[in-house]
Amino acid sequence: MSWRTRDAIAALGLPVPNHRSRQASTHELDTADLVIALAREHVQWMRRVHPTAAPRTATLKRLARDLPDDASPLFERVARMRLHELALERWEDVLDPAGGDLDVFVECAREVADLVHEVIPRLQSP
Repeated sequence: MSWRTRDAIAALGLPVPNHRSRQASTHELDTADLVIALAREHVQWMRRVHPTAAPRTATLKRLARDLPDDASPLFERVARMRLHELALERWEDVLDPAGGDLDVFVECAREVADLVHEVIPRLQSP
């Protein structure tokens, strides 16, 4: 994790995890109920490289806006969205802070945190 990422997380008052990035395995992607991306290019990559996971892959912004929160199980709600058939739109991208100053990283961290707080309640059936 870069120092800017670490400092942006801390600036939001969140605990900084001991995180080390790695590529998700095919098994993890094939068994995931949901794969969440931060940008359209990530979803496009999943559609090309892991097409079996494409119906369960969406951007965080798309989920915050469109994930149904009815009483049906998550896998059914995600399936109804037909994510692999949706056109990916510019509004779905979270700001990429790469190369930016700390304030850009803080803005990105705030956006992700806000979106996560919108999506988390919808992940479990009411």
